[in-house]
Amino acid sequence: MAECTQAVAPTRVFDFIRHQLNHYPQADAFAYKVAGEWKKFSTAEVIEAADALAWGLYGQGIRPGDRVASVTEMNRPEWNIIDIAVMSLGAVHVPIYPNLPVEEFRYVLEHSAAKLAFASSERLYRALSAAADGLPALQQIYTYDEIGGATSWRELAASAAASLDAGARQTLASLRDRVQPDDLATLLYTSGTTGTPKGVMLSHRNLTSNAIVCAELVLSAHHERALSFLPLCHIYERTLINIYIYSGVSVYYAENLNTIPANLREVRPHLFSTVPRLLEKIYETILEKIEHLPAPQRIIARWALRLAMRYDPERPPTISQQVSRAVADRLVYRKWRAAFGGRVRAIISGSAALQPRLARIFWAAGMPVYEGYGPTEAAPVISVNRPRGNRHRIGTVGPVIPGGEVKIAEDGEILYRGPNVMAGYYLRPDLTTETIDPQGWLHTGDVGEFDGEFLKITDRKKEIFKTSGGKYVAPQQVENRFKESPYIAQVMVVGENHKFPAALIVPNFAALTGTLGLQDGTPAERGRILHRPEVKRLFDAEVARLNTGFGRYLQIKKYALLPSEWSIANGELTPTMKLRRKRIAERYAPTIAGLYAGEEQLAAKLDRYEPAGRRRAEGSLGPSTTT
Repeated sequence: MAECTQAVAPTRVFDFIRHQLNHYPQADAFAYKVAGEWKKFSTAEVIEAADALAWGLYGQGIRPGDRVASVTEMNRPEWNIIDIAVMSLGAVHVPIYPNLPVEEFRYVLEHSAAKLAFASSERLYRALSAAADGLPALQQIYTYDEIGGATSWRELAASAAASLDAGARQTLASLRDRVQPDDLATLLYTSGTTGTPKGVMLSHRNLTSNAIVCAELVLSAHHERALSFLPLCHIYERTLINIYIYSGVSVYYAENLNTIPANLREVRPHLFSTVPRLLEKIYETILEKIEHLPAPQRIIARWALRLAMRYDPERPPTISQQVSRAVADRLVYRKWRAAFGGRVRAIISGSAALQPRLARIFWAAGMPVYEGYGPTEAAPVISVNRPRGNRHRIGTVGPVIPGGEVKIAEDGEILYRGPNVMAGYYLRPDLTTETIDPQGWLHTGDVGEFDGEFLKITDRKKEIFKTSGGKYVAPQQVENRFKESPYIAQVMVVGENHKFPAALIVPNFAALTGTLGLQDGTPAERGRILHRPEVKRLFDAEVARLNTGFGRYLQIKKYALLPSEWSIANGELTPTMKLRRKRIAERYAPTIAGLYAGEEQLAAKLDRYEPAGRRRAEGSLGPSTTT
């Protein structure tokens, strides 16, 4: 049985679950859907399952310092039980993204010298098996579920549980006691949006210090519920799970991305973490539903939405604003909250820039969004807006966390120093010295501004490019402005070594068709919609409006409209929905080439209108100039 002892401050990741047992034991520490019913693990059951699995892994020869890999398609409690079990032995957990090609699976398995691996599905089991062919270090691949020809983790744990006597428990306790805070806990292979995967080495101290600080900033209550659906293999969601465990928050795992709306209503979470793109899709759904309402309700909903877009949580409302918001809440906003289960008190957003417009909408509806920031190399949180102390400002990623320091380099790069900074990149001392300087400053690669209290991200250093005229363009700065448009769902700025920047734009079809009274449909139908003259006029005007305020060299001179969203499945987005710029540029190379056809003449006559009409790849409009 799981023991309950006098707890000390957690300094190893596996201490969190025992800390929960000592302070906030839960009947539903973890929960997931099985055959239509929520199966729940109590805190004690999680510990017992992790101990049994740890004993099984020990029996398979896993010792301190050994690597154990895992890959899962959707979040499940098994992943976190594996995480606890592996690290409690002093071994190192190596999570792998599920959407990687076989050759990248092989690279991670070989580079990390993983001895064992876990796969959540038959597809991943077959992919890992193919990737592991001929690798001498990898001894066996276990599965989450029963799969023909494979051994499941339950079989391994059940077999070990039969021999988990007092002597075995003492052995496990001794192994836990040997693990030190600065020991390696996990290897996280990240290539970001470009490059060969790098193994980020994070210690127990990196992970625990970050989780504890963030828990004290963001969470204010125990025995609440959180819904988990972002990839557990990414440090962002993994750290949130550590925060939940430490704080006594029950973790409910969404079935899949398509069931998130239903799971929100079932679980009725108090908080969840997300990325801006998912909030944007929710906003698009709201727009679409508004346009299908009867006329009187549609008028009211549009008014409430406009009101929400102007909401400012950082300023005391006037009496008129209070009355208007109360009416909007009664008629509209409470319905939005009900769609999220009715109890959401905090949404944590990270991984990419959140549009202020979206933040205001959710705040107005009574579901505050707290934006944070940090790279994998910082485990990951460097700064976060927070409810405690009312320290939040829309448009920023919040104040720096306690114990951390930020400064801005001469070239605008954000430098960070704190106890959560990684030890380095595994087997890559050259990259480590490029990233962490002798004074311990982590060079994040992000460009930003810091006013002494709030941090703001403006771009990614490696994504800034130079035009042929020698002007530097920060694409995210332009993209973030363009995404403020209700008609733009996704956008990528291009133009390196060209005369001017241009843009690939995926429209928000719900807003577009609603405004113009058109019928949305299949990608082919959308392609035809994008060639309609009224669509062309709308986007010409919208691009001209959005260009206002930018210097001439930053203004988008041409753009192409695309009928299909970029996706993780197609390799155009990272698992946290950041743009994979190189892959998008390769896929749409003909479109981009068309945008720059005759650029010398255009550069000489920027104010002249160039007729559209040429068809482009993927059904996009021909090159367009702003007027």
